[in-house]
Amino acid sequence: MAPRLADTGYHSQENLERCAAAGIDPYIPEARQHHNPPLAERLADDPPAPQGQPTPADANAHRLRTRDGKARYAKRKATVETVFGIIKQVLGFRQFLLRGLRAVQGEWALVCMGWNLKRLFPLKG
Repeated sequence: MAPRLADTGYHSQENLERCAAAGIDPYIPEARQHHNPPLAERLADDPPAPQGQPTPADANAHRLRTRDGKARYAKRKATVETVFGIIKQVLGFRQFLLRGLRAVQGEWALVCMGWNLKRLFPLKG
């Protein structure tokens, strides 16, 4: 089955059943997951699998409690939209001035260096 990640808002019995019927292993939490769980929770062993034939909701809940499930879903917690917003609004970068893939890659590298320097300066203190 193909794994698919979704936000909490998509958690419903109907969605979980449709995923199961389509051969999809969904990773959809029932409630909002918090960032930075306690170390003991992060290092805990995987819980035992549900006995018998689990419902799609039980299977989904178990997948999210395993180390693999936690690692997969943790990737959804990273957001990059703010970075692009700051690059556009604060740094004023709205379009490439150069043409050609190689030139644009170089220009983008300079923009990214500017962003990184902007972030490093306050962190250095």
